[in-house]
Amino acid sequence: MTNPSSPSHPAADLKAIVARNLTLTLGSAAAPVDILRGIDLEIAHGEVVALLGPSGSGKSSLMAVLSGLERATSGDLMVAGSNFTHLDEDGLAQARRGRIGIVLQAFHLLPTMTAAENVATPMELAGSADATERAEAELKAVGLGHRIGHYPTQLSGGEQQRVAIARAIAPRPSLIFADEPTGNLDVGTGEEIVDLLFARRAETGATLLIITHDRSLAEKCERVLTMADGIIVSDERTGANLTVAAE
Repeated sequence: MTNPSSPSHPAADLKAIVARNLTLTLGSAAAPVDILRGIDLEIAHGEVVALLGPSGSGKSSLMAVLSGLERATSGDLMVAGSNFTHLDEDGLAQARRGRIGIVLQAFHLLPTMTAAENVATPMELAGSADATERAEAELKAVGLGHRIGHYPTQLSGGEQQRVAIARAIAPRPSLIFADEPTGNLDVGTGEEIVDLLFARRAETGATLLIITHDRSLAEKCERVLTMADGIIVSDERTGANLTVAAE
């Protein structure tokens, strides 16, 4: 039988993510802890998907595996056209570069760098000759054209998350992960950030996977996956119609 995680398999070519029986076990051999217990998942290119569930359900661990930040213990995984199944940490880092953007709850901006430098540096490390210009253009696109030279301590929480979104999207990845992107923000600012994230995703055509415990945010996505105890227990379509505009 043809392996669906093989790069030549047509199902894998049509999907942003194809996961088969993914497991993640942490701890020692004497006391293993099963975090992910056999995940089967397909996400189409351009889909906007929410991963919903309570704390401890495995949401962030699944995102870490799907984004290449963590190696699965077993199973097959194709992400953004790259076979993650047998890659080591260096290989996963290389596979993420340019393909995957990540937005986290804690912003993770470098305090000694300006907003523009925080956005440009990952692209410079990847060898982009126009990293500064692209960084400034993306900061303007997220409404921070007047903050390009400011440092993180000079920015509000919402502005810092806008910088984080710019950093994730500036390289034009085909896949964006957002893990509780509004978790450190007040309700009003959080709604602005969600609207911005959706707008930039629509303009770039990327696939978006949002990890959240907020049902109202999940319902804004086209599809809601619910996790419990390390497995996906439901997969629902919301009826949301999220259009993509060519940039």
